[in-house]
Amino acid sequence: MTTGVLLRDAELDGRTVTDVRVRGGSVVEIGGRLTAHRGEYVLDARGGALLAGLCDHHVHLHAMAAADRSVPCGPPAVTTPEGLAEALAHAPADERGWVRGIGYAEDVAGLLDSVALDRLHAARPVRVQHRGGALWMVNSAGAQALDLARADHAGVERDGRGRPTGRLWRADDWLRTRTSGARPPDLRPVGARLAGLGITHLTDATPDLSATAIDAIGEAMRTGALPQRVRLLGAPLHWTAPGGPRSPTAGPYKIVLADSGLPGFDALVERIRAARRAGRAVAVHCVTREALFLLTAALDAVGGRAGDRIEHASLVPAESIPRLRDLGPAVVTQPGFIADRGDDYLRDVPAPDHQDLYRVRSLVEGGVPVALASDAPYGPVDPWRVIDAAVRRRTRSGQVVGPGEGLTALQALDAFLGPPDDPGGPPRRVTRGAPADLVLLRVPRAAALERPSADLVAATLIAGAVVWSRPH
Repeated sequence: MTTGVLLRDAELDGRTVTDVRVRGGSVVEIGGRLTAHRGEYVLDARGGALLAGLCDHHVHLHAMAAADRSVPCGPPAVTTPEGLAEALAHAPADERGWVRGIGYAEDVAGLLDSVALDRLHAARPVRVQHRGGALWMVNSAGAQALDLARADHAGVERDGRGRPTGRLWRADDWLRTRTSGARPPDLRPVGARLAGLGITHLTDATPDLSATAIDAIGEAMRTGALPQRVRLLGAPLHWTAPGGPRSPTAGPYKIVLADSGLPGFDALVERIRAARRAGRAVAVHCVTREALFLLTAALDAVGGRAGDRIEHASLVPAESIPRLRDLGPAVVTQPGFIADRGDDYLRDVPAPDHQDLYRVRSLVEGGVPVALASDAPYGPVDPWRVIDAAVRRRTRSGQVVGPGEGLTALQALDAFLGPPDDPGGPPRRVTRGAPADLVLLRVPRAAALERPSADLVAATLIAGAVVWSRPH
């Protein structure tokens, strides 16, 4: 018996309305008024656009899953110390008695430590993550539960007398095993949410993934809990992928140039060379101007490689663009942060640097490959909201950050359609023989680009199977 999907009257490339047949994980036929085969599921597109599935080129899967079980501790939900105290007081504790907060910004109550958190909530162990993702802050009850006084993790901050302050830098795995158990959270809700947004491909950008975390992602893919195809930047250098369509693959090797302390030039060069020896390109977290200058110097010393990426590129001076073009890395950036935090940037970043924030158009016009991503859960996960931000570049208050840096809506969409292994490369299209990883919209492409919205997603197919459809 024939199985597969026949999409009736779908718009392709903003022009042609036609039928599309999917079978065996591929697009096998495109043409007008195709005859439905026995056993074939017929999906009436009603003139809606059929696109290649979107790829979010930078997410953090387990952090997304954990965020769903956490209390918001920053804007717009929480904006004052009193509001934070109330949010923590009403937050349910997990099975180990911990209160987990996310999205904190210093505007709320300053840079927190154990003493400051005790004033807000001392009764239960509390851990609060800064919205940047690199810093956790715990109260005294949390510090005692973690036995921070005797902890040997390098990220445990200490004062001049060697006492822990309650701040933990880049200690996610260490903290997780001591608060929530070694098992990462369930990814099924994350997979469903992303499918509802039209996302079929993911690049997990979490650095230094543990074997447990990798196994959990692989298991979620095999069982269908996470239907998307997944690449891992944080896979160890010599990790071997299990193989098969329902398993994760290794991407470029993630290197973090931390805001709190850049590595030495020689150390960075050696890390890149180690990746080269392992046959991997590099994906380098780079948010400051100093980090960008260090990275370009290191790549100049080592030499570029196909697949190299710069993650975030939050501040890019105009004079750096020709050098980036010559070195060849793609820039994977998140203009969604402008919509989410742009007012903070305009207040806190020196005015001469505003034009350098999350550049997009000047990079594209300068010959630098650019892909868009969410950085979820630290940035807005909705790709349609990111597309809108890439075009309009408006903050919550309506101010424009970097006028002239906006893309056209079609350029922004295409920046989500580049191949997972070639972000910023030619956008994938719906063609005969292409993988049937597709998103169907309820309206034609032009209408969707005029007002980008996740509400316009009608159905998502991965490997030819309908993994999400909008309820009628």
